[in-house]
Amino acid sequence: MGEGDGRHLLVVDDEPAIVDVLATSLRFLGYDVAEATNGREALAKVRERRPDLVLLDVMLPDLDGFEVVRRLTAGGARVPVVFLTARESGEDVVVGLDLGADDYITKPFRLAEVAARVRAVLRRVEGPGGGTDRAVLRCADLELDTAAYEVRREGRPVELSPTEYRLLHHLLANAGRVLTHEQLLDHVWDHGAGDTAVLKSYISYLRRKLDAHGPPLIHTRRGIGYVLRAPQE
Repeated sequence: MGEGDGRHLLVVDDEPAIVDVLATSLRFLGYDVAEATNGREALAKVRERRPDLVLLDVMLPDLDGFEVVRRLTAGGARVPVVFLTARESGEDVVVGLDLGADDYITKPFRLAEVAARVRAVLRRVEGPGGGTDRAVLRCADLELDTAAYEVRREGRPVELSPTEYRLLHHLLANAGRVLTHEQLLDHVWDHGAGDTAVLKSYISYLRRKLDAHGPPLIHTRRGIGYVLRAPQE
């Protein structure tokens, strides 16, 4: 069938030519692709089709892409999102990632780049076993259930964005080990979508959420990176 193996994608852009070329290229690779040209249509298609990933333009005629993601999140939808946009400012990148986007591609883009980003995000979301293996990562009173996509501290749920979840997952998987800025950026943000300022912001977000339920777990190694370890260590 091709690399897509029939997985469902949704392409959202207000320019029909862009929608057409992306949808045609991704279908050629074996993906099942739905299309939308505005934010409200995108929300309806997500509810209807439950896509595995959404390619979402930021500048839409009714609801912008950021608002679409806000509404998806508020409605409890957990769907990977890759933003497509002509905006290139670091502020827009931070806004998109902070809302839970999994990647960010600026226009004009190459089709091969889009395909690579889609593969990378799906690979991260599904994991090496296709998302079917259950594993719970633990450190002290912190638990991350990879199958249920849940995080708990002292048995209480901790709500995280997809990017916060991936960052915490990598820290927990390497508990007790100092991870450099470069290692964290390479693992959590593919293709240079993140930088040290973005990483610092997300570490701050995680600390605020985790420390609300207990002593600090994430520690800074100044000039090197971060380590997650139990309080007594």
